[in-house]
Amino acid sequence: MLWDTIRESLHQSLPENEFGLWIKPLCCEKSGKQELHLSAPDRFFRAWIEEHYLDLIRNAAREVAGSPLTVHLCVSTQAAFAIENKKQGQLRLPGTTVPTRRIRSLHPAYTFDHFMVGESNVLARSACDALSNSDYAYGNCLFMNSATGLGKSHLTQAVVHQVLDTAPATRLQYLTAQQFSAEMVKNIRAKSMDRFSRKYVRDCDLLLVEDVHTLTGKNKTQEELNTVLDYLIKSGRRVILTSAVAPRKLKGLDEDFRSRMTSGLVAGIQAPEYETRTRIIRHKAENHDLELSDVLVDFLARHLKGDVRRTESALIGIRAKSCLRDVPPDIALAREVLEGLIGSPPEVDGKTIRDFIGCQYNVSIEDLTSRSRKRSITFPRQVAMYLTRKFTDQSLSDIGALYNRDHSTVLHAIKVITRDRSKKTAIRRQLDLLSRKLNK
Repeated sequence: MLWDTIRESLHQSLPENEFGLWIKPLCCEKSGKQELHLSAPDRFFRAWIEEHYLDLIRNAAREVAGSPLTVHLCVSTQAAFAIENKKQGQLRLPGTTVPTRRIRSLHPAYTFDHFMVGESNVLARSACDALSNSDYAYGNCLFMNSATGLGKSHLTQAVVHQVLDTAPATRLQYLTAQQFSAEMVKNIRAKSMDRFSRKYVRDCDLLLVEDVHTLTGKNKTQEELNTVLDYLIKSGRRVILTSAVAPRKLKGLDEDFRSRMTSGLVAGIQAPEYETRTRIIRHKAENHDLELSDVLVDFLARHLKGDVRRTESALIGIRAKSCLRDVPPDIALAREVLEGLIGSPPEVDGKTIRDFIGCQYNVSIEDLTSRSRKRSITFPRQVAMYLTRKFTDQSLSDIGALYNRDHSTVLHAIKVITRDRSKKTAIRRQLDLLSRKLNK
């Protein structure tokens, strides 16, 4: 076989240990008169071959074949590599140590590709993306906080997925604060704190600790984690911490520990706005092979706010009932599922209507609350004020505050829309359609 001959030629020109470490693990996927396809165990291995041995392989191939060959190098997914790695361990550079890792189980869908970005989470997402690629544009320490189900764990695991995929030699530790505390207690009892400190200080390039709010009142754990963070942050290592509570609201924490955790970027994740919710619903519906009409997506986006896990649960319920009854999903079925999750859908309020109108007319909240007098902005703003007055009990002043206006401006908007509705059929139809959607 051509590759066997080329490999034998390389064996003669390279030291035994170098050949065994870098050339022998390569596999030939396909060979021809003009091409040679080789596969490497992982991306790190492939990158090293491309930088240090690819020219040597090409020269040997040309000598053996008698003419230049195009050498293609890819990453193999063959089970043979997995078996070989179990026998020998991951192939590594000479002189380097095998990284020890602590990694919680990872959700396969918790990657950057599956994370829906919006105004509510763009800062946290950007910082995580940067840290996963060793980019220190946002610093080397990130503290993320949000209510449950808004994406903290998704982003944290996305970092781990990205690092394992692009830089598998990284020494990372990913665990919860409770796991850190339990491991510390275990090492104290075993009188092996030196090993514990070495693991999280000297042998750690990236530390990810979730749910640090659970450390309230655990003074010894706070002290130990504070020591770890102090070393890692000062030495330029990467640190990501998450909490269900904002730093200033965390009680029962040592002030030095609180200060250390928030010495870098603090990024809060808010509940997704209407537009982001619609994208989340469409994305998850596609993953569940569920076809939803635009009207149904709008209905779900207006009633499923906050916890994204609840959105996932609702879609699973809709799909299950749709399949069981052999009917396409509709508003009635969705309402039935939502009542089981969140009770009867709540009454709409001014903010909901503002978000709804912004999406319907493709106008941002910033534009609706700006001083702009463009018709493309003033008309949706007036419609939103009119509908808010119609569907809520909010006062003119409260409605005006949603758009940075006073009560007289709201009163004028209501009069304008009321007049146009009676005189212009197109506007009356728009208002009727919008009202039907809000009533659902």
